[in-house]
Amino acid sequence: MKRGAIAVVLLAAVGAGFVAGVRYNQDTAVSATALRGRRILYYVDPMHPGFRSDKPGTAPDCGMTLAPIYEDGAGPATAVATPSPGTVAIGADRQALAGVQVRAVERTTSSEPLRLYGRVEPDETRSYRINIGIDGYIRELSPATTGSRVARDQWLATVSAPDVRTAIQAYLVTLDIVDRSRRTGDSQVQLDIAAAGVQQALDRLLTIGLSPGQVDEIKRTRLVPASIRVAAPADGFVVARRVSVGQRVASGDELYRVADLGHVWVMAEAFGADGDEVAPGASARVSIPGRSASFAARVSRDVPPQFDRDSQSATLRVEVDNPGAVLRPDMFVDVAITTASRSAIAVPADAIIDSGFKRTVFVERSAGVFEPRNVETGRRGGGRVEVLKGLAAGERIVVAGTFVVDAERRLTDTTADVRTRP
Repeated sequence: MKRGAIAVVLLAAVGAGFVAGVRYNQDTAVSATALRGRRILYYVDPMHPGFRSDKPGTAPDCGMTLAPIYEDGAGPATAVATPSPGTVAIGADRQALAGVQVRAVERTTSSEPLRLYGRVEPDETRSYRINIGIDGYIRELSPATTGSRVARDQWLATVSAPDVRTAIQAYLVTLDIVDRSRRTGDSQVQLDIAAAGVQQALDRLLTIGLSPGQVDEIKRTRLVPASIRVAAPADGFVVARRVSVGQRVASGDELYRVADLGHVWVMAEAFGADGDEVAPGASARVSIPGRSASFAARVSRDVPPQFDRDSQSATLRVEVDNPGAVLRPDMFVDVAITTASRSAIAVPADAIIDSGFKRTVFVERSAGVFEPRNVETGRRGGGRVEVLKGLAAGERIVVAGTFVVDAERRLTDTTADVRTRP
């Protein structure tokens, strides 16, 4: 009895399924027939519905297939070709709603300058270290501190060093010998020997730290000063002051560092292959962020790019005339370097999905079907990115709404993965 009841239930279930299948097939047939019987009024551009056409074709602005508008008022058909694995399909109406735009890529000639960041440094050939060549003590200091502008021969410090008197007296003795030789009419050989002694004594005074002005004063007055007067060797700015009043200094200590900032260097960092595009002597423009001032510059002809192990970049030396000393050491600046024009495929920056490990664009394989493709990129500038490999001129890619297409692809991949799980 129990077995008979089970059999009846199974027969009822099979019958119900059969009836449902027949009704589904009938409904589908009716829907397809109704769709075929609908009359098309006109065609519109899926991206710009304001454009109308009486016959099918492609949109003049974006090249997409025109979508039909039916007699019953229904909008454009949303059906697209069935996507192959790895691609994503998005209907025209959804593209318009999400702001997805597709354009053909072109090969263009670019003359965009190479834009880099740089840091100002003093010109090494115009930087002066002021050292003391004898033991002593700092007795007085001028008001000049780090950042102060100084003039050539301007007094900076007074150093008390009793041992300097011996060197000064030796210098005065050699001067007397030369004067006596000239008065007595000594031979030229004797005069040359006396002059060499004067030069040797003079070099010793300058090495100790006496300024040329103080040496000239000693020669004129023939007096032995009680201290050393340290003076600026050139016009410029004090970029370092390492002494204070009462400080003991030893022979070889650096007291000041002065730099002439009328001409400076800018060390600009170029990453990747950018440094290879810069020719020695190329013209450049240096500007200060947030300020209108800019300066004509030139890449050094004598010094090739230097590799920096910390930043893993090539450091270019750009030489700049700096009237008014507007550019100061350690200031960060923008550098635009002129490079040779080059022919390349460039796409809008928004067309590229950059994951850090790879860069991807979406290529339109057919109407509404997009395929992700990895590309190799080059220079960036003006909102565009150079594509070195992966794209050919004439191919159509997504240039706006790229993240929407990428999200759809990820969702599709996730759904497919779920479906294939056991």
